[in-house]
Amino acid sequence: MTANRRTDHGALPRPPAPSPHGRTTSPYGPERSADRGSSPPLRTEPALRTEPPLRTEPPLRTESPFRTGRARAVLRAVAIASCVPYITLKAAWAAGSGVGIPEGSPLLDGGTPLAVGNAATVLMDGVVVVLALLLTRPWGRRAPAWLLVLPMWVASGLLLPIMTAYPLQLAVRLLGGDGGRPAGGGAEPFLEPWVFGVVYGGFILQGLTLGALFTLYAGERWGALWRGRLRDLPESPTAPALRATAVAAAVFAQVPLAAHLLWAAGSTAGLDAGTAAARTSDFHVLEAVNAVFAVCAVTGVLLLAFRRGGRLPSRVPLALAWAGSAQTACWGGWLTLAVLAGAGDATERTPQATVVIYAVQMLAGALVVTLGAHFFAERSAALASSSVPVRRAVEAPAPRESRVP
Repeated sequence: MTANRRTDHGALPRPPAPSPHGRTTSPYGPERSADRGSSPPLRTEPALRTEPPLRTEPPLRTESPFRTGRARAVLRAVAIASCVPYITLKAAWAAGSGVGIPEGSPLLDGGTPLAVGNAATVLMDGVVVVLALLLTRPWGRRAPAWLLVLPMWVASGLLLPIMTAYPLQLAVRLLGGDGGRPAGGGAEPFLEPWVFGVVYGGFILQGLTLGALFTLYAGERWGALWRGRLRDLPESPTAPALRATAVAAAVFAQVPLAAHLLWAAGSTAGLDAGTAAARTSDFHVLEAVNAVFAVCAVTGVLLLAFRRGGRLPSRVPLALAWAGSAQTACWGGWLTLAVLAGAGDATERTPQATVVIYAVQMLAGALVVTLGAHFFAERSAALASSSVPVRRAVEAPAPRESRVP
């Protein structure tokens, strides 16, 4: 019969062989029960390929991460160690020691004003230690801006004259200056010469290390505020008021500038008899440095207010205004405080003209730093407002394309 004959297409399929477990082995897949119909597994189509998710820009970073390193640790250690000699001397004097104080020095009879002054200066040196820690620790980034900027501004005003004048005084002495010996002779020495070297050397180290640490810190936290050139700065809505303030500061600064120039040139106008008799080359160098800082303050504030020198980087007039205002205001305030808080005879022998010059010097420096603070406030507000649309555009989902039927 042709129905049972093998064909060229192969033999008839055999029944499945019984499984030892009572099940049949299906040629189509795994073991299935014999009484159930088995069917080959459904072939599934491969998963549809989906488009990769849209790449979104990373969120904007408002500030760069705080980086600590060996350089900052070394600067911090040097800043703290440089406070030790001064604090040690002050503690010894408070305990009654006369180390570094020669016979006949007015420091031996300073009384209560001198004790208060020693305590205040020790506290100020302690602030240097706090600043060194604040500028190098992560928690310092969370400190309010004024809590850091104001002490650094005061420290700059008190340390900059020493950092610049003392090396110049030593250079003038090497070139033949009389140094600490008054030209008229007969004046009692104030401190032993080695005390100035130890104390002023520590102050110079404090200024250098704190300045380096603050520059690194401010560049990472507020660097965007002084980027660009003067010509690129947007016009301020309060430009007339800022220019009027700058002109007033420049006018007031002419008073201390003229006085310091006259004193540096040898004039005794406005000086008491004791100061005029005790003048040395150190005095003339210090007065010349005071005049230079007054010029820096005037130059910086006028450049910022009138935007002259368009190709000049904006950080240059800001640095001039910072250094000039700090020195004029803080050093003038320190001298005024020394006169008012001194002994009775010292207050009486100080001419009123000198006190007025120091007061006007403080006023000029205060006007300059006020204008600088207003500049930074405007820049910060402008940058904050300009970054809001960019952030929203990055974080908001992209709108779907609408299809026209």
